[in-house]
Amino acid sequence: MLISFVIPTYNEEQSLEKLYSLIAAHTPAEHTFEIIFVDDGSTDGSLAVMKQLHGQDSRVKVIRFRRNFGKAAALMAGFAHSDGEIIFTMDADLQDDPEEIPSFLAKLDEGYDLVSGWKYPRLDPITKTAPSKLANFTIRAGTGIKLHDFNCGYKAMRREVAKEIKLYGELHRYVPVLAFGRGFSVTEIKVRHHPRQFGHSKYGFKRLARGLYDFITVIFLLQYTRRPMHFFGGLGLASLVAGVLIDLYLLGVWFTGQSIGTRPLLTLGTLLIVVGAQFFSLGLLAEMISYSILSREDEYTIREVLE
Repeated sequence: MLISFVIPTYNEEQSLEKLYSLIAAHTPAEHTFEIIFVDDGSTDGSLAVMKQLHGQDSRVKVIRFRRNFGKAAALMAGFAHSDGEIIFTMDADLQDDPEEIPSFLAKLDEGYDLVSGWKYPRLDPITKTAPSKLANFTIRAGTGIKLHDFNCGYKAMRREVAKEIKLYGELHRYVPVLAFGRGFSVTEIKVRHHPRQFGHSKYGFKRLARGLYDFITVIFLLQYTRRPMHFFGGLGLASLVAGVLIDLYLLGVWFTGQSIGTRPLLTLGTLLIVVGAQFFSLGLLAEMISYSILSREDEYTIREVLE
């Protein structure tokens, strides 16, 4: 069985050669492997090291982006150029331990489609661990998927998982969520986590904010991509009902002889009716776009066919 290791890389010059050696040493002998380094616009000597490794070992592939496009794009490029039946994703900073490779494979052998790492204990500063705990709690509550570390870059998955999930923006954080939404079985294992040896973290609060926006996107993609009217229609109906009830109340007041023309409540009721109609219009437009763009294959995922 061929294993593909997809490794997004951004300014990790000092780590790459050691990471290559560790992967080669700890991949079980019964498996062949390839390593796909995706250079995400590095400005140090990372590319030169990758080219050197490629020259030494034909199992090493290098994909070079024209600029920094982000981790999600790097993973998608790596998936597209991989040939393995099993695909690992790893960070290039040596914090993920290749000694764990057999443990991931053993878990996949139990029948799971995707195995996600759980960095335990996590050896990062509190500026990274505190936001991460909050994010993981929010994702668990919002999706019902009982994982502890959604954003761990260390994962193993069957090829069909990588083929079906679509990543962009910061959606690499939600690979287990997207896979689960397509019907794949997902689990996690504890993995050793090492402190960063070289370079510096690319994590920042900007990424945390982008991750929050993408979390909202993921929830919408999982629940409403194929039925957007259920979301917009629900909002529109609530707004319309509230607006109509307010205006009916004011109509009754008007029949008693009181003036309602200058009452703020009249403006609110009218505004709610208009907003409700707009939500319904958005829902109908989204339904038409969804119907015209989504292919039939997007509606389902097949585990097995017996003919």
